[in-house]
Amino acid sequence: MTGSNQAELQRLESIAEDSWYTQGPMPTSLRYLAGIVRQHRRGERCLELGPAEGLVTEELARGFAELTLVDGSPTFCRQLSDRFPSATVVNTLFEDYEPEQRFDTVVLGHVLEHVLDPVALLDRVRRWVAPGGVALAAVPNAHSIHRQAAVIMGLLPTEDTLNEADHHHGHRRVYDLAGLARDFVTAGWRVTTTGGYWLKPVSNAQTAEHWTQEMLDAFMELGERYPDSAAEIYVVAEP
Repeated sequence: MTGSNQAELQRLESIAEDSWYTQGPMPTSLRYLAGIVRQHRRGERCLELGPAEGLVTEELARGFAELTLVDGSPTFCRQLSDRFPSATVVNTLFEDYEPEQRFDTVVLGHVLEHVLDPVALLDRVRRWVAPGGVALAAVPNAHSIHRQAAVIMGLLPTEDTLNEADHHHGHRRVYDLAGLARDFVTAGWRVTTTGGYWLKPVSNAQTAEHWTQEMLDAFMELGERYPDSAAEIYVVAEP
């Protein structure tokens, strides 16, 4: 293992030790993403990259006969092995992963904003997809209403500037829908579907403090009507 790889693994583990994905509105968001995956999934063999605490994995474990989970954090991998004993759990960087089989569905939930070279990763993933298979990637949206408001209020200089939460999560970039689709096309994919969910006018902390679950559920769905302004965006693509 190179020094740079070791440093990246340490970085991922430090993020895992103070993960926010199970806090506030994030579980609702991730489970909503799981529902979108359910609509577009194919076949019986699934690979999930970056499952973290496994909130999307819960749905995948119910829907696929074979499930492989790859994450760079030893902490997350231990938790995933305990929760999903029938899954194959691999602790490695995505860039070092070499599968022995191909997959019908590949899920990249909140992955591409983290990695050093998303196009290079997508090029690798394309070779892991079986004939007739599909990949789905979801990322935060730079044009989310709450980011637009932050620019107007002077809290961010631009919509795609990394904010405090981005830095905490270890994000390296913030996509918009066109940029996410462009990275797939550049890596040799054919984009079949794009969309968004969670119309988010305020921060996660404000949502957690003031919103009911019914409000949160409604605004998750409302984001599908306005994908360009939704907090989360996704691409479905074929190799």
